[in-house]
Amino acid sequence: MALPSPSYSITLRVEAPTGPRTTTDIVAAVGATGAAVTGVDVVESTDTGMVVDVSCNAVDGAHVESISATLEAIDGVHVRQVSDATFLMHLGGKLEVRPKVNLRHRDDLSRAYTPGVARVCLAIAKKPEDARRLTIKRNTVAVVTDGTAVLGLGDIGPAAAMPVMEGKAALFKQFGGVDAWPVCLDTKDTEEIIRVVKAIAPGYGGINLEDISAPRCFEIERRLREELDIPVFHDDQHGTAIVVLAALINALRVVGKDIAEVRIVVSGVGAAGSAIIHLLADEGATNIIGFDRTGAVHGGREYVDEHRRWLAENTNPEGFAGSLKEGMAGADVFIGVSAAGILDGADVATMNEAAIVFALANPDPEVDPIEAAQHAAVVATGRSDYPNQINNVLAFPGLFRGLLDAHATDISPATLRAAAVAIADTVADSERNPNYIVPSVFDATVAEAVAKAVQDVARAERERAGHEVEPDAGAAEFVATIGG
Repeated sequence: MALPSPSYSITLRVEAPTGPRTTTDIVAAVGATGAAVTGVDVVESTDTGMVVDVSCNAVDGAHVESISATLEAIDGVHVRQVSDATFLMHLGGKLEVRPKVNLRHRDDLSRAYTPGVARVCLAIAKKPEDARRLTIKRNTVAVVTDGTAVLGLGDIGPAAAMPVMEGKAALFKQFGGVDAWPVCLDTKDTEEIIRVVKAIAPGYGGINLEDISAPRCFEIERRLREELDIPVFHDDQHGTAIVVLAALINALRVVGKDIAEVRIVVSGVGAAGSAIIHLLADEGATNIIGFDRTGAVHGGREYVDEHRRWLAENTNPEGFAGSLKEGMAGADVFIGVSAAGILDGADVATMNEAAIVFALANPDPEVDPIEAAQHAAVVATGRSDYPNQINNVLAFPGLFRGLLDAHATDISPATLRAAAVAIADTVADSERNPNYIVPSVFDATVAEAVAKAVQDVARAERERAGHEVEPDAGAAEFVATIGG
């Protein structure tokens, strides 16, 4: 499973004696450690010595140290410096703020700031909903975390969570044109998080909750949805669920099965697993079995939290009560959002013909994808170095683009399903195959398709609820609105 990755991309600056085989010996030594050499540059050269930069992808930190030690062991060779491209990318952070308007002279200043800005402030005070049109609220999302469930790292705190939130904000802008900003809170108190998010909400058109541990994340999202008039979205739950449903729609098309007829096993019933199960049920799945660390969730067990109680009452129609490995027998679909290496190829072999395996634990999946592919018809992971990467970036930029453009105040199950179908349908019939069930994260048409589908649903729901639905007013209309 351990393969060199661009996330461990390093450059070793090496001093070495001049010779006909100096560079080839250095490259061969690095390659012999299992690293993937990506470049070699001679940066200094004399008749007695040279300095060579060797760039390569490593597996992990220990591998980097091994590469350096291997080079140091060569006679006359010294590693002067090791540069890490990932850390270099993060120096000073990955975000900045730039004005959208030019401030070239005092006329510009008098309109953007005092005294002219007071007129706009008074217009919003008179008609608060115009904040969506006359401020950054129309295109801004807060990426909120308390740092308690960051990637697979766990509770590392809000400061350590900042690089992830910055990355999320960069993805919002790159793929959806949405201005997002990290909001890392130094508290784990549910009520305080809710209070702080409500207090900052006037400046944002949406809230993206990120990397908040379960079960607190459920209560935080529920309360904020009830108490705010802007969309609140927990990406670890619903972003994952959207992309899983999109991938499953296409995987089922590949194997010729119906979601209403397949038996689906879900390993992990925390934030992501619960949301996946809810969305699959909304899409028509009738036979889903969720598994936690103790085995199947079923009606014969007592559960303290309401989410497992809901699962016990609304899933597992046959009352299966065994272990995950036992539950794999006869399943059509496996979806893992749990832990690495809990299954092997033999477990996958007990599934039905034309089985589908989504092993999404990161960085290491629940089952080795290569082993799984020996028995399953379609295999997907959360990794970028295997086909069919289930990546939330396919969902959240376009989702929020559509919600903001529709001036949505909430996110319904229909909105989530529309986003999933839009992602699935960007893979044409002629393109779809066992190794291509989701589009590339760099496919620009994905966010556009998701945004349109979400906007259509959100606008229709506002109309049915009796809310006025208008396109954004242009500058001329605002002149009339606020009296010139």
